[in-house]
Amino acid sequence: MPEPVDPQEYARMRAIATELWPLADHLEGFWGVEIGASGPFVMMSPAGRHESIVYRVVRQLEEQIPETHPGTDMIAQSGAEIEDPSIGRMRRPDAVVVPLHVLDESEGTVDAGAILAVVEVVSKNNPDNDYIDKVADYPAMGIPHYLLVDPRKGLVFTYEAILPGPDGPRYDRVRDYVFGDTVPLGPWRIDTSAFRQYGH
Repeated sequence: MPEPVDPQEYARMRAIATELWPLADHLEGFWGVEIGASGPFVMMSPAGRHESIVYRVVRQLEEQIPETHPGTDMIAQSGAEIEDPSIGRMRRPDAVVVPLHVLDESEGTVDAGAILAVVEVVSKNNPDNDYIDKVADYPAMGIPHYLLVDPRKGLVFTYEAILPGPDGPRYDRVRDYVFGDTVPLGPWRIDTSAFRQYGH
């Protein structure tokens, strides 16, 4: 569980992250800036199979949202940076479910409190960031649904039902699935039959 962060300390980390953004924009490939437990860092976003899975999840969520959230401006999209200064975290999930007006009102990062769900697709070289760090960060940010897809192993995990605990908020309900399953995530269903593992 992330500890509360002094506002001045977070302002310092945020200033460093702001300086890193232009650097990330000039690197080859697609890079993003996050603030984790050890502070700001630049992280490469994988392409290829990783992005094809993100696309398929976003498309399925977009198709279902008009039925699950009628009369709202809820959308699924990739690329939003979300932030919770109280715990000193800024993350860039592979995809989020968020009201469109929240993105309209944002000039940069999005308040994590507005996020309904996050999606992460595990990269080949940094799985702990998704399996350990973000499993702690996302419930602490108050995000009710976390979908974790691991193309290294052909596995999918859902994390839901935030409960208070002695070490802070945590997901109480964790379910595991394999590629090919239809995975329930909150009110949605994600068909994973077209997901491909790395190296297959």
